[in-house]
Amino acid sequence: MILSSCAWWPSWLGINVAAALISVPAIAFAAEMQPGNCARAANYSEKNRGFSVLVMQNGKTVFEHYANGGGVDMRCKIFSGTKSFWGIAALCAVRDGLFKLDDRVADTITEWKNDARKSQITIRQLLNQTDGIEPAPHLHSDSIRDRDAVAIQLPLVAAPGSAFEYGPSHLQIFNELLRRKLNGRSTISYMDANVLSPLGLTNLEFKKDGRGNPLPASGFELSAREWAAFGELVLGRGNYHGKQIVPANLLAQAFSGSNANPSYGLTFWLNRQAPNAREIDIEKELDLKWQLAHWFGICLCRAAPPDTIVALGSNYQRLFVIPSINALIVRQGMSAKFSDAYFLRLVLGRQLDWLP
Repeated sequence: MILSSCAWWPSWLGINVAAALISVPAIAFAAEMQPGNCARAANYSEKNRGFSVLVMQNGKTVFEHYANGGGVDMRCKIFSGTKSFWGIAALCAVRDGLFKLDDRVADTITEWKNDARKSQITIRQLLNQTDGIEPAPHLHSDSIRDRDAVAIQLPLVAAPGSAFEYGPSHLQIFNELLRRKLNGRSTISYMDANVLSPLGLTNLEFKKDGRGNPLPASGFELSAREWAAFGELVLGRGNYHGKQIVPANLLAQAFSGSNANPSYGLTFWLNRQAPNAREIDIEKELDLKWQLAHWFGICLCRAAPPDTIVALGSNYQRLFVIPSINALIVRQGMSAKFSDAYFLRLVLGRQLDWLP
């Protein structure tokens, strides 16, 4: 099924992204999104087990397509796309004065105070996954009674700030920190009140453990339109349909990479090293041991604007947000041979420069 109806420069994203754009031909990004290009991208997605493609620009739906059993109201697992919601919840907590991003985690998780290295870890490092804590993929298991307790006892495997180690441990520790800052009140309730409810999202799966702790690393199931609402929040500089959920200057910090990984901000992936970087399949890179992954001089797509922001989940669940053309793109599907770089070239009408 196809539903079709047929720019602004975001200075709040920072001067580095702006400088990157200067070297890119303006024609690549200035045109309006075209339904024909979107249809070609949707056809590619469908042939690779895609369920949905939704494209919005300037607050309007440009294109919407469902296939392989997908539909307008069908919710799909977004896997690690869930992380970005918790990133926004973290910024809400900063907004509310619960903590600052560069506060030491040990100020709240006092079990770390006497550990010379753990005591140096900041909340920002938890959110950009450079804290040095073991990634601990086993935390996804439903058999763990108290994920928070397990996570805060995990060992360091790298010096804080020195390496990017993708995994569930970092946000699980953040969940415990937020729980303590809320004086034991539910972090799920905080997420509901500050992020989900303002976006009109209800009845989401938090994958609770035996103590009721959520799994912030994964779990949400959303329709394409529901996920697009989250993208509208980003495009709105923290404002969604007239309500300022996160201050714009605070949200902008989520889109700044770390020294260990310039392509990952606070729970969001970034295309900021484009257009001269090496294109990679992020999911394949994440399959490597963290010591072998390379995050310098890489990007998702050289032909996409450097300010492209991505909420990314396994099996090629994607929410692409492109502030410089005021557009967002949702793609959902099952694991298959799929290329973000090729898909983005198609949807942006840039496929002619494709070199695999």
